[in-house]
Amino acid sequence: MDIKTKTAVVILNWNGRHFLEKFLGKVIDSISSSEVYGAKLVVADNASSDGSVEWMKANCPQAELILLDKNYGFADGYNKSLEQIDAEYYVLLNSDIEVTGNWLPPLVNYMDNNPEVAACAPKLRAFNDPGFFEYAGAGGGFIDRYGYIFCRGRILDSIEEDRGQYDNGIHVFWATGAALMIRSELFHRAGGFDGSFFAHMEEIDLCWRLQLMGYKISNVPESVVYHVGGGALPNNSPRKLYLNYRNNLMMMAKNLSKNRWLIIFIRLFMDGASAIVYLASGKFSYFNAVIMAHRAFFGRIALCRKKRKAFRPLIVKEADTGIYEGSIVWKYFRSGKKITFTCLKMKNL
Repeated sequence: MDIKTKTAVVILNWNGRHFLEKFLGKVIDSISSSEVYGAKLVVADNASSDGSVEWMKANCPQAELILLDKNYGFADGYNKSLEQIDAEYYVLLNSDIEVTGNWLPPLVNYMDNNPEVAACAPKLRAFNDPGFFEYAGAGGGFIDRYGYIFCRGRILDSIEEDRGQYDNGIHVFWATGAALMIRSELFHRAGGFDGSFFAHMEEIDLCWRLQLMGYKISNVPESVVYHVGGGALPNNSPRKLYLNYRNNLMMMAKNLSKNRWLIIFIRLFMDGASAIVYLASGKFSYFNAVIMAHRAFFGRIALCRKKRKAFRPLIVKEADTGIYEGSIVWKYFRSGKKITFTCLKMKNL
């Protein structure tokens, strides 16, 4: 690998040839721009079976290829790929992202000028509805005291139009894994993604650990990208629901400090209430996904305890940015689903 590489844009692909064909050209053009110094593109393939690798070799010879021997999921797929890349910064970019012409320089400049920041992300808009924020990251990610996540521009399933209301760059709790820029040294020192997650919530878990290590996470709205979403698993997939419920509980078990088990107990109760709603609505696969997620979590408590103990020497402070001290779920439904981020009182913002 080129030791002069400053920024490696790394796309992890699994059977996403149609996205590569649609979006990769703009990524290559943006990296080739004279405004971007020391950047390169790497495509890591999770043993795709749709001809992605053959298409890459034929059409994108300027991109470096890393070929994994099986589908390791998002978490370990990136872990195993980034071990092979020498760069100061990694930009983890989903294959279903359409970049804009000047998306990368603001991220690089921000990281260069803010050494206390471990990771950042651009503003995410919806590819299929470009005037609106996109679910997976919007204008920066946050969390409530019970582990429910939300964004500037997206509270639960309510998504705002982007009218420039969140164009101020701020520190956040988490940066989206759809377009995550991170210092390579800190990615590895923190232990990378938790491979046991497979997919979903792993970037939030990592951002939480980076805060525990004393670093900040930021949103950089000067950079804008457009996200399709649901590229690997559809948004209505019971499998995605299962992973989100299970991994969220594991994340809290590893990273919470005060009242950890009380908060997890309350969260389990709230999850159970949502499962009952799924059951009453006839969404039996969703109901089963929640139950199976809880069962899997209880089976992994010992693993969470082991990971928590191993990480403890790196902790220098509590995570204290981007936390809503109440329940975002209660606030959302109490308001009649009309709440926006600007209505919330957030910690240390």
